[in-house]
Formats: sequence, structure tokens, C-alpha cells
Amino acid sequence: MSGGKQKHAAEKTPTIYRCSGENRENHTVAADMDGALLVGGSSFPYLALIAFDVGGVPRLLLLLLAAPVAALMRRLVSESAGMKVLIFAAFAGVRVSAIKSAASAVLPKHYADDLHPETWRVFSSCGKKCVLTANPRIMVEPFLREYLGADVVLGTEITSFKGFATGLVDAGGVLLGHTKAAALQKAFRNGGTPDVGIGTDFPFMRLCKERYVVPRRAGIRAVSPETLPKPVIFHDGRLVRKPTPLLALLIILWFPVGIILSILRVFIGSVVPISKTRRVVHFLGCPITVKGAIPVDLSSGVVFVCSHRTVLDAVAVSTCLGRMTTTISYSVADFTELLSPIKSSRLTRDRARDAKLIAEILNAGNCLVMCPEGTTCREPYLLRFSSLFAELADRIVPVAVSVKTSLFHGTTARGHKWLDPFFFYMNPRPVYEITFLDLLPADQTCAAGKSSHEVANYVQKLIGETLGFKCTDLTRKDKYRALARTDGLVGGNS
Repeated sequence: MSGGKQKHAAEKTPTIYRCSGENRENHTVAADMDGALLVGGSSFPYLALIAFDVGGVPRLLLLLLAAPVAALMRRLVSESAGMKVLIFAAFAGVRVSAIKSAASAVLPKHYADDLHPETWRVFSSCGKKCVLTANPRIMVEPFLREYLGADVVLGTEITSFKGFATGLVDAGGVLLGHTKAAALQKAFRNGGTPDVGIGTDFPFMRLCKERYVVPRRAGIRAVSPETLPKPVIFHDGRLVRKPTPLLALLIILWFPVGIILSILRVFIGSVVPISKTRRVVHFLGCPITVKGAIPVDLSSGVVFVCSHRTVLDAVAVSTCLGRMTTTISYSVADFTELLSPIKSSRLTRDRARDAKLIAEILNAGNCLVMCPEGTTCREPYLLRFSSLFAELADRIVPVAVSVKTSLFHGTTARGHKWLDPFFFYMNPRPVYEITFLDLLPADQTCAAGKSSHEVANYVQKLIGETLGFKCTDLTRKDKYRALARTDGLVGGNS
């Protein structure tokens, strides 16, 4: 359909704001993803997330250089030609398994942050759901099926050779206009036509019984991710935000500066005496703010039980205490352990051996800093606390830990964990906020007859309320199964 006819059709078609979402449990909806189900209509940010995840800065740079070429092709040739340029730049030569991994672990968080409230209101009320998009199906399907409950996903198909994407679109072409309409007809050839069509691509909407256009409006606030049928609790990838072309350029320009800065911060932090580390890292642009009263009596073994945000949590807590402590972990890269300015001991997942190790640390009069979640979580949720600490200590100080980063996440489940502290310190101004809560009352410990699980849950609740986080029963194993398809066992990249 030509631009003039599209505009005329849009003027005659009611907007999504006039569509009722009531009594549609038996209805089928077909919604356009780009600019309809999502507030944003650009494919670039999501392709950029995959590009950085599978190829780092070089691949992101290639995609950024291709963007103006794609815009020119879109203007001079067709929308389809421009899309093909972006797909080629992002996917050519990349393992298909790597694209699938990024689509499952990285993109859902960013898609969930961009859902159009009115389209979602109608879409979620319908029984059977179909989504159409010009984007490659391989990158959108995990989110649409797992988090939005889509039954049918129709997207552009890409070709591959011996497990590697060629970057080329298959014979069906990019799903736009009449190609999208043909795909919808084929998908519903044995099941009638959709009851509701939502979008801006009128060839496919004309096949639906009811049609609603989603107008472009500034200032639309996306749906709160917590209201989705399945909120995105676990996600991976190093980039904090969706990269627009401008942000992608800033990331590329900052990256070499960030590498030098992070190396400087990591190595200086590893050699400076722990009593002076907080002042030094603040000077280097990494402030650590403290709330609550720092315990004064550290003469005998105290367990500082923390929420877990990055591999540097125990170090940050120790710098606030101004003294050497010991931390324990299930899996830390050897290089990270070598650079740690505090003592580190590894747990074995053998409960008896781990209990003996912790008891030895405490009996020696050392202070222990531990994160009983067992792994990091980026979102405002707390994972289930292991109860082992409660069985072995009565002097327990809950510590609420939060971090603020602007460009890069300092955690990964699928990548190289030894790079975690470097990525954290690559941010222009990474901020730690440490809140020390009161020493756990004696009547809330195992010494007063409480079970270890009751104590662990109570500490989790205290920290959750302090941070405004939701407590869950999810575990380290749940995280790694969701993101890396492993159990997160010690060794490898886990």
C-alpha cells in the first residue's frame, strides 16, 4: 500500500484507545510488534544489543556504520532494503546458537521495558495471540512466547550455513506490507481470520475483523514490567540501556577510555591498604556511600550478610568497615580472586565441608562477609537466602547493597566472569550504596530456638524492605538455567 493510501486508511481507522479489552477471551488478536506492541518502532537498539553481545565493539561499530546506509536504502529503494542492510551487519558470520542465546537472555528485559500500555491492554485480554514483525523471528520469538504468551510469531527468516548466519534474508523476504499479509493468511489458512488487528501496517490489518491503529505520540510511558504475566527477573548482556545510534557512538568512543580507567581502578584498588581503599576509589570516581551505623565491636566473629549485586560486594563492605575481612563464594574466577584485596575462600557445595570452613573462619575471630543468594541479580528482587550462615553464627549484621551503573553491567552468566570487575569499573561513575542494618536481635537467631530457615528468611525480608526489593524463592540454579542452560556449577564460566 502506498504512503498516501496508508495515511488515508489511518485517518479512517479507529485508534487503539477506542478498542475495548473486555470479553475478548475467545478472540484472536494479530498485533504488529514494531511501533504497536512496542512503543518504539526502531529495530536498531535491539539489533545493537545482540551485535554487542555476540561481537563486542567491532560488531557494534559495523552496525553503526551500516545505519546511515540502511537509512539511505530505505529512502531510495524500500523499507525492506534498509532492513536487510541492518540484519546483515548484525548477523553475518555469527553463530546461530549465539544469536538464540542473546535473544533469550539479553533482549527480553529491554523488550519488556518498551511495551505500549494500550496495545498491551487489548493484546493481553485476547485468548489467542499472534505477533508480526519485520525483525528476524529468531531474535523476537523467545520474549514473545515466554513472557507475553504469544501463540504465533511471524517474523523475517534469516538463512544460515553450517551453524553460522549468512546475514541474508530467506526467499520470503522481510515481513513488511503485503509480505506480512501473506504470512498472516498462511498462518490462519485453516483457522479463519483474526478478530482484532493492531498496528500501522494496513495490508495485514485488512484481513482482521476489527482494525485499530496505534498512533505515534510523544511521552507514552511503557507498561511496568512487574505487571507482565512473567516479569523479567534474570537477564544477561553487558549493556545497561538500549543503544540508540548516538548512545552506540558514545559507547564505542568511551570503550578504550573505559578500559584504561577500569584497569587503573582495579589494580590500584587491589594494592591499596583496605583502610584507605574507600577514599582512593572515591578519588578515582567510584564513590561508596554508607547508610546506617557501621558496627564498632568487631572483636569476635561477625557475619555480614549482604544482598548480592556484583563480585565486588564483599570488597565494598570491607572498605566501609576499614579492616580486612574474609569472604566466601561458590564460583569466582581465579584472576578475580588473585586481585581481591580481602581474603577469599571457596565453598564446595558439600554442606558439611562448607559448614566446617565457615566455622573455622569465625572461630579464628575473623569477620565474614557473605552473600547467601549465591549469585547476583540485577533487578529489584532478592533470591532465596541459603540458611547455612544462620546455623553457624548468632552475631549477624544484615547489609543492604545496591549499585548504580550507566553504561555497563558488572555481572554476566554467559560470558567471562573474570571481566566482571573491569566492566563495572568501565562505567564513568559507578556508585555503591551500603546500608548497615542493626545487629540481629538475639531472639531472632537460632540460639533462641529459631530454625535456620526462619532466620534466613527474616534477614532476607529485612534487606528486601530496606532496598524496596521483592523477596523470591528463586535460586542460583534457576538463574543459570534461565540464562545459560546450565546449573551454574563451579568451573567454566559459571
